[in-house]
Amino acid sequence: MSKEDRINHPTHYTSHPSGVECIQVAEHFDFVIGNIIKYAWRAGLKNGASKIEDLEKCLWYARRAVERERRFNAAE
Repeated sequence: MSKEDRINHPTHYTSHPSGVECIQVAEHFDFVIGNIIKYAWRAGLKNGASKIEDLEKCLWYARRAVERERRFNAAE
């Protein structure tokens, strides 16, 4: 059994059934949307973090994204 590479390829980012690593998707988006993807992707997979905590963090970033879009649209 090989040891987990916690720096370059942590298990909670590489264990998706698709075989795709989270960064391969998230890096195509801005920081906030990328974090929404990251927290949803790893929900419940990181040692010591509950699925609820990860989903709440996902919502936190989603709320920021919504507010940013509202500000941007109001400026037009």
